[in-house]
Amino acid sequence: MAGSGYLPDGGPAGSRKTRWHEKKSAGPRARRDDGRRHPAVRDGRAGRVRRHTRVGVAARRRREDPAPAVEPRGPASRDRRAAERRRDGGAAAGPRPGGAWTGTSGTADLSTGAPVPADAHFRIGSITKTFTAVLVMQLAAEHRVDLDTPVQRYLPGLLPADYPPITVAQLLNHTSGLPGVDLPNDPQWIVDHRYTVFTPEQVLATALRHPIVFTPGSAQQYTNTGYLVAGLLVEKLTGRPYAEVMRDRVIRPLGLRETSVPGNDPDLPAPYAHGYLAVNGQLVDMTRMNQSIPWAAGEMISTAGDLDTFLTALFRGRLVPAPQLARMFTVPSVKMFGSDQAAYYSQGLMTSTINGVTVWGKTGTRYGYTNGVWATRDLQRRAVYSINSTSKGAEGQPAIVGKIADAITR
Repeated sequence: MAGSGYLPDGGPAGSRKTRWHEKKSAGPRARRDDGRRHPAVRDGRAGRVRRHTRVGVAARRRREDPAPAVEPRGPASRDRRAAERRRDGGAAAGPRPGGAWTGTSGTADLSTGAPVPADAHFRIGSITKTFTAVLVMQLAAEHRVDLDTPVQRYLPGLLPADYPPITVAQLLNHTSGLPGVDLPNDPQWIVDHRYTVFTPEQVLATALRHPIVFTPGSAQQYTNTGYLVAGLLVEKLTGRPYAEVMRDRVIRPLGLRETSVPGNDPDLPAPYAHGYLAVNGQLVDMTRMNQSIPWAAGEMISTAGDLDTFLTALFRGRLVPAPQLARMFTVPSVKMFGSDQAAYYSQGLMTSTINGVTVWGKTGTRYGYTNGVWATRDLQRRAVYSINSTSKGAEGQPAIVGKIADAITR
């Protein structure tokens, strides 16, 4: 089992961030909670440790802004030694200069018992959507796409002819009404097709064979479909592969040295903690897996430090100009489809208010990995976590995620 988390503090001593940091890491109880928070701990995954490391990396970078360099191994090693191993695989480190809280726990490889690396890479899942939204916002700022224009104008023939007009913005804030990707979610099917290569068009075809779910703009329903279309839109507007555009516009300019768009490469770059999936009562190592199904909606790989650098740069306006950035912090005034719950996704982000504190960010899961990156709008509180859960979806969000959310908003 494993887990990790990061709670950086970029403000002066006594600020909310500092208080939160100290609250989160002050004592054994907080450390216990972080160990439990685990989809990782419960599932016996290594991701949690990774998350702790990632957060720690992000915290150091926060203090040294805007340098995006990889965290030195010295501090990471100290974090590792400081971590207190618990019976259930959880661990945490106490406050340190700069206001960063880090903690690690668990096993990176169930076959060897090796501990989780402090600087491990992980599959960020749907956090990729925020990266994709940034590309679309940049193109909008360059007047190469109008966010309020139907995507059918830019990608004629992609969507069924009987679908109503769907704006680019509606793709990004999940109000498009597009049906979800319709592929088997059976764990054994996932294992059997872990190396199968799909094109975005093939994946989209499984969704677009169904009728529109609701009138575009009238409700919100989270799917990958809109972001698959957005990825194709990026390629159409730039005339280049999605991965190349991401590298040139986001990854390289920010110096995200540990972030990548893997394409059809099933491997994770070292170091990493293994991810496992529960299949018929057995844990199957799913670390190596082709990510062509989620593609622009969920294929990317990163670390906690790089994700913190990315979110900080985004919030500070380094990636997207103010008019487009404002859209990323605007939630449509609609309900979640089929419920009375207010929408909580914007064009690329999601928001939540906990303990009276509003945070923005994104969650993401892939098989074996459950992650999140969050911050207050003023960046006074930030958190990055990764947990190795043995399932994907709502059931893969363990109670520890709620404990993290509570801790960072106290």
